[in-house]
Amino acid sequence: MKRETIAAIATAMSNSGIGIIRISGPEAFEVTDRIFFRKNGKSLKEENGNTIHYGFIQDGNQRLDEVLVMVMKAPHSYTAEDTVEIDCHGGVLIIKKILELVIRNGARAAEPGEFTKRAFLNGRIDLSQAEAVMDVIQAKNEYALKSSVSQLSGSVSRKIKDLREQVLYEIAFIESALDDPEHISLDGYGKNLLKKVGEWLNHVEKLLSSADNGRVMTEGIKTVILGKPNAGKSSLMNVLLGEDRAIVTEIAGTTRDTLEEHIYLQGISLNVVDTAGIRETEDLVEKIGVTRAMSAAESADLIIYVVDGSCPLDENDQEIMDFIREKQAVVLLNKSDLDMVVSKEELEQRSHQKVISISAKEQTGVEALEEEIKSMFYQGEIGFNDEIYITNVRHKEALEKTLESFHMVKASIENGLPEDFYSIDLMDAYSQLGSIIGEEVGEDLVNEIFSKFCMGK
Repeated sequence: MKRETIAAIATAMSNSGIGIIRISGPEAFEVTDRIFFRKNGKSLKEENGNTIHYGFIQDGNQRLDEVLVMVMKAPHSYTAEDTVEIDCHGGVLIIKKILELVIRNGARAAEPGEFTKRAFLNGRIDLSQAEAVMDVIQAKNEYALKSSVSQLSGSVSRKIKDLREQVLYEIAFIESALDDPEHISLDGYGKNLLKKVGEWLNHVEKLLSSADNGRVMTEGIKTVILGKPNAGKSSLMNVLLGEDRAIVTEIAGTTRDTLEEHIYLQGISLNVVDTAGIRETEDLVEKIGVTRAMSAAESADLIIYVVDGSCPLDENDQEIMDFIREKQAVVLLNKSDLDMVVSKEELEQRSHQKVISISAKEQTGVEALEEEIKSMFYQGEIGFNDEIYITNVRHKEALEKTLESFHMVKASIENGLPEDFYSIDLMDAYSQLGSIIGEEVGEDLVNEIFSKFCMGK
């Protein structure tokens, strides 16, 4: 069946300097020629690929806009099909009018993600690269962006394809030997394969170990600020935000509920929850706030425990320190601008966590907090030349299943089982790896993935 020509607006629907209408498919040039007029009168099909042409968009005798038209010929385009991009003025009304005109002249409206889906189906990119396209668009910090660009360039694909080639070679060898035992011997093969499986396990485990970093890159670090009432939690929140978002008063217990904000910190995204002060109270509303605070902390990636250093520690502090002892946490000894009665050494000994002296009021010590968070989650600087970070949940699940299959191969070898057992589990691993790059996936999954894309991409 002949594939239809599709069109969509590829820029945001808001007034701007320019707007882009993208057209892709077998009749992209013909459709554009019906509405694009210029002095030389040549068809776009006669023009060279990767060229730009000046002219006007006309609806019959009515001139709609002065435009530039970019011509990209198959297979040298984003979709690997004949593609045209019309750069017009960026008014919402004119962009809509030109798209409607394109559709009336032979194209149909593209579905969400259909351009990228065609790039995948036409073999220009694999599925992991296609998913990276959306990750680039949705990146919330510099680490997420760098990781997505790295995956778009094929960092994950190359690693997966190399591993699949090695696995496939062993599958083919086993099958050939079983079919022709007179000419291909399997003597001592299990020992050689065991060594290779060990290497593969190391590769997959290394990829999986990057998944936690990958998750916080893309989703952000779920961060909960804990402390007693009036310890300076809301003041810290305002300092990190750079604005007075949380209400700050001298009255203990001002914050009654959780307050959630997204903060960008030295290239890291923090999803920060400011909570009600932790203390014993008879106030019903405040009790609910304390319960919600502890519930949020249970599932947090990071807990920031704020201590008022100008007041002695009490049983409420001890309760919090007992809670955070086995968790990913940092302790802030706040109000260093006042006379301190709590020392860093005492807090470190009782909490078993790193302690940083700060003054939320004077905004000192915040840089040390930022550096500590960065080192806690990224172990220093992140490089994207050699390192690969798994940021996609689907990829992680496939790698976990691959790891399981490799372990089964290892167990079969160690238990002296026949070679055809190796082949079965190796094939499972090969298929799971293939699902990451789209070589072993069904149409339903492909449609679901691309349905999450924005229109025009």
